[in-house]
Amino acid sequence: MSDDPSAAEGTNPDPRSGDDSGAGELTHTTDEGEVQMVDVGDKPDSERRAVAVGEIRLQPSTIEAIRDDEIGKGDVLATARIGAVQAVKHTWETIPMCHQIPITNVDTAFELGEDRVECEVAVETTGKTGCEMEALEGVTTGLNVVWDMVKAVEKDDEGQYPDTGIENVRVLEKEKRTD
Repeated sequence: MSDDPSAAEGTNPDPRSGDDSGAGELTHTTDEGEVQMVDVGDKPDSERRAVAVGEIRLQPSTIEAIRDDEIGKGDVLATARIGAVQAVKHTWETIPMCHQIPITNVDTAFELGEDRVECEVAVETTGKTGCEMEALEGVTTGLNVVWDMVKAVEKDDEGQYPDTGIENVRVLEKEKRTD
């Protein structure tokens, strides 16, 4: 049990809530250092949105094969889109301290560059906690699906991936709308 009166009242700020007042606090640990899920039960529901982005670096020939739908496994971006949405919906199962939240919308966008694919995932929810982890999971899984779909053409003669890499995964924005 915490000596902090706000923690006893269940008002400990959750960094996912958009409330910056708890910026230095470790809200996922007890005073004894044990891991715990943040109690958001007393928080009001609010509309929330988060957008994350990342990219996978590929050989230019792989980008052309994606563009021309010449990857043997199938439509790379359609499959990555499905993977991204599935990951968003299952984030609470893979990130230990994430709450299961109601996902109200997921938008995915993929952009082909000369030597990379950029993935952007926007997640919306109405609930007690934010959805930036869901957006990040969507991006990383979407990019992992791209890698899986193109790995046969990305491998070098030794079976390695010297030109392939997932990079720059980050949250672009998060917002909390209250009435």
